[in-house]
Amino acid sequence: MRISLLLPLAAIAAFTSHAVLAADCPGWSPLRAKQELRALHDRLDGWNHAYRVTGQSPVDDAVYDQALQQLERWRRCFPAQAPAALAHLADASGETRSPVAQTGLAKLPDAAALAAWMHARGDHDLWVQPKADGVAVTLLYMDGQLRQAISRGDGLHGSDWTDKARRIAAIPARLPNAPARVVLQGEIYWKLPGHVQADDGGANARSTVAGALARDTLDADTAAQIGLFVWDWPSGPADMPARLAGLAAMGLPDSVTYTHPAKTLADVQHWREQWYRHAMPFAADGTVLRQGHRPPASDWAAAPPDWAVAWKYPAASALAEVRAVDFTVGRSGRITPVLELEPVQLDDHRVQRVSVGSLKRWRELDIRPGDQVELVLAGLTIPRLQSVVWRAQQRVPVMPPDPQAHGPLSCWEARPGCEQQFRARLVWLGGRHGLQLDGLGADTWQALIDAGLIHHLLDWMNLTSDQLAAVPGLGAGRAEALARSFADARDRPFARWLQALGVPASVAAGLSDWTASSTRRTSDWQVRDGIGAGRANQLVAFFDCPAVRAEAARLHAARVQGF
Repeated sequence: MRISLLLPLAAIAAFTSHAVLAADCPGWSPLRAKQELRALHDRLDGWNHAYRVTGQSPVDDAVYDQALQQLERWRRCFPAQAPAALAHLADASGETRSPVAQTGLAKLPDAAALAAWMHARGDHDLWVQPKADGVAVTLLYMDGQLRQAISRGDGLHGSDWTDKARRIAAIPARLPNAPARVVLQGEIYWKLPGHVQADDGGANARSTVAGALARDTLDADTAAQIGLFVWDWPSGPADMPARLAGLAAMGLPDSVTYTHPAKTLADVQHWREQWYRHAMPFAADGTVLRQGHRPPASDWAAAPPDWAVAWKYPAASALAEVRAVDFTVGRSGRITPVLELEPVQLDDHRVQRVSVGSLKRWRELDIRPGDQVELVLAGLTIPRLQSVVWRAQQRVPVMPPDPQAHGPLSCWEARPGCEQQFRARLVWLGGRHGLQLDGLGADTWQALIDAGLIHHLLDWMNLTSDQLAAVPGLGAGRAEALARSFADARDRPFARWLQALGVPASVAAGLSDWTASSTRRTSDWQVRDGIGAGRANQLVAFFDCPAVRAEAARLHAARVQGF
């Protein structure tokens, strides 16, 4: 559920940090702090408005949560510059008193922390449930009839949702076999039949149901899409088996279906994986572990108890701050912006860099240091930039390389402005698509360049083992191996050399002589299968390029086959 629906903001602050360290606060001036807090406040307010009025979900729930936590961190860093509190989806200042406090849950970071928590409780009378991803509600029944439905609010007081609850068929209007007074706590969720959390993520189910309940009216079609999972009976029997039996007798079988004994950490991990990787009727953002016996409900407080905790699933989307924008230039001259990020955890990946994709996209997004971006996992494995969540108010100048200075035929030598593309040419030349030179990667090529041994693309061909051994970090043994590898390269076939210089493998495979290849015109190339006018013109330009002809002349002088 949205954190604004779970707990008051003061409680969020208590969970995320016991104190704000100076190192955690940006080094902003008061004016800058006021600008940045206002910008984030307005962005969150806009998202809340979208949920409340139109039911839209502009960002993933996890990103919303992180943005809200960021705002609260900044508010604690700069209390004098903080704007007024947000008007949340669920009214945290609702006036309806809950019959039992909504406690919330402390979040444990990993299996080791959970194992320690279990051990401290003697590893007995523990029960595991899915952490349904919806909005919390307290239901009061008198003589079996629904009397009241109350939002979580601040844990003690919330909004009266009774009228809306009566329109939701999943919330029983009457409980059969119920005691005279029954208080239930549970999750109102958006129905997602066949939902697999590992594949589908949260699907913004939480914000969908939150937005529906935040609007003034709840129509019949929307109400039909809402379900209820009762995860506790605060006023029920003292032990869990008796509570589950009672809930089943009152017509609430899901409580039994999704509550299991957990004697060991392996039991918890089993159900955690089961609910994460198999079909469920709702989104679940983690698992909850509870002690069967707990204090009487009259002693509960609006704060995380020590008898229940949550272990959330790894996030499939994350908010990250941009530290810097770098630009890489590839062999073909393509410029790729790469964001350097404050490290974030995304599923089981620690992400510190992410590609923007293209210079055009970077310019459209206008990403600068200080901006906050949303990351997702493409195919659940590769971190990908999804969007710019909000922008720093002070825009830092960023100068990308000049696209006009880079192209398929530029940078055949090491000169200012060509450093990256020239090194990329060397990496390609020595790699699996080129000459397949053993023991060579980008770092080794850079070391040779830094040592002043390589200025042009083929300078490495004449390097001796003594010259190589003098390069810092290589050593005599590796220098000997590189010298042998360089000498062996002279015997590579003509087609392999063409590939190393940049001719596509499908074209190079049919060529055997430089002179014949370099005198072909566009019409000559187009006779070959698979070569259209565009590729033909590229090949003519390649073989006519003075820099390429100069490399061919060096290969001729070295008596390389075909040149």
